[in-house]
Formats: sequence, C-alpha cells, structure tokens
Amino acid sequence: MVPEPMAETIHAAIAAGEYASVSEVVRDAMRLWNERRAFRAEELRLLRDAWDTGKASGIAGPLDMTAIIAEARDDADAAR
Repeated sequence: MVPEPMAETIHAAIAAGEYASVSEVVRDAMRLWNERRAFRAEELRLLRDAWDTGKASGIAGPLDMTAIIAEARDDADAAR
C-alpha cells in the first residue's frame, strides 16, 4: 500500500502510457532504488579508501582553513 498521492502518480503514469502496469512501475522503482543504493555504497567505499590513504600518509601539517574552503568552492563550481 502506498499513500494516495503516490498511487495517483502511479496510475497517471500508466494512463499516460509510460508504464503498462503497477508491477512495471514497481520494478522500475526497485531498479532505480538498487542503483542508488549501489552508488551510495561505492561512494562510501571511496570515502573510506581516501580516509585510510590519508591516515596512512602520516601526520598532517598545519591547516589553512581559508585555502581549504576556497579550494572546495572552486571544486564545487567546476563540478556544476
């Protein structure tokens, strides 16, 4: 059972010809959910690997937070 707004969306998609049945909608939703879970798991694995690499590289020197923030902003701008 899904909330009424979701059910309406599902039935509207079927009526519009986007899907042939409710089960087709559910299969597509499950596929997308599994893809998202796999993506998040891979992102977490990469983050853990980066953390381990950083820890293994030794003690860090002094941090310049202004430079770190500027670099993060530049990276975010470049990703857009």
